[in-house]
Amino acid sequence: MYAMVATRPDIAHAVGVVSRFMANLGRAHWEAVKSILRYLKGTKSKCLCYGKGPLELKGFCDSDMAGDVDTRKSTSGYVYILAGGAISWCSRLQRIVALSTTEAEYISATEASKEAIWLARLCSEFGMLEKAPLLGCDSQSAICLAKNAMFHARTKHIDVRYHFIREVLEDGLITLIKVNTSQNPADALTKCLPKAQHQLCIQMVGVT
Repeated sequence: MYAMVATRPDIAHAVGVVSRFMANLGRAHWEAVKSILRYLKGTKSKCLCYGKGPLELKGFCDSDMAGDVDTRKSTSGYVYILAGGAISWCSRLQRIVALSTTEAEYISATEASKEAIWLARLCSEFGMLEKAPLLGCDSQSAICLAKNAMFHARTKHIDVRYHFIREVLEDGLITLIKVNTSQNPADALTKCLPKAQHQLCIQMVGVT
């Protein structure tokens, strides 16, 4: 668990999934845990490396629509990179059941924006941040929803707390941009990926 939250963002999703079954563990879950341990053994030389990138705070967010087969809740994931390495990341189930991919991505972006505010203020205290942090999202519809505060019948059921991102964008505290899915490292925090894509994602967050 310590590795997941402090040093190895590449196992955050896998550990998060198996930890949901700690109170009701089955053989399949135990096999999954052993797979994680084998992966860690095979990649024990990998670590987070810093200093290869600019002192610019940039984040990425993503979601996995209805990824939990029991509750049908989606998984939110985000990662923030500074100086070429990840400094903050998260992979967790959303609190509500999203009714569309856009809604799931919108909720994920809102959660990521809250972390961006905290990190930006922390970096500002050290004199390390000169402009608003960037937050990359691979869903154009979620970006449009965040930037358009008009009432819409398809979004009226979304909890008020998730509209926080609209105020943050209006105040210029973060900048929300579109990124390609293939260039979104947060993808590895929400779902299992093919080996090549997983390797690319962990390289983008500085795990080498």
